[in-house]
Amino acid sequence: MSTEVERHILVVDDDAQIRRVLSTSLTAQGYAIRCASDGKQALEIMRQWQPDIIITDLMMPNMGGAELCRRIRSESQVPIIVLSVREQESHKIEALDAGADDYVTKPFHSSELFARVRAQLRRTPHTTPGIIEIGDFKIDSETRSVMVKGREVHLTPKEFDLLMYLAQNPGKVITHRKLLAAVWGSNSMEQPQYLHVFIGHLRKKLETEGDSTRYIITEPWVGYRFTPGE
Repeated sequence: MSTEVERHILVVDDDAQIRRVLSTSLTAQGYAIRCASDGKQALEIMRQWQPDIIITDLMMPNMGGAELCRRIRSESQVPIIVLSVREQESHKIEALDAGADDYVTKPFHSSELFARVRAQLRRTPHTTPGIIEIGDFKIDSETRSVMVKGREVHLTPKEFDLLMYLAQNPGKVITHRKLLAAVWGSNSMEQPQYLHVFIGHLRKKLETEGDSTRYIITEPWVGYRFTPGE
């Protein structure tokens, strides 16, 4: 399958074999690919080439994936997908808190990575002043009203703030720490029970009985992902 418009992807990994495999497979999908072996080289390429998305490993020499995410976020909002092994849960969370948008766990299937890339490239909300329209949702920040598939949903102030933050970051994995800081302030970051309760309330209000749609996906031990529907 080829993309309608050639998009640029920067692959960052110190493993030459992974760089070759990703470069070959993504090129076959119709993307233009450049590769870097560490974070410092990646920053140089990013500034010259302006990729549409960056795929980066976490554990690399010279500059690791988490620091690379922080450096990128100081300059750009380009989507970042991190590659991590299962044992690197704390590093994965650090990278997400540093600005990564999503992660894929090694070993991974190419089809999963391709789907994550497509999701990051297409999930840009259509916005007008004060309004987010994305997927099944229309959210008005001025009137604090929410419509889901044309159905009005009544939310408490905190539920609305939580949904608004998720809707501003569709398709991204948002860590518990980030959500707590964004909605309840930095002093609440050690009280994750807030999230469990409010996410449960949101799901009950957004997802109607008998509908298989799931808008808020739990990423175990990490956080949540908002999927607004098509």
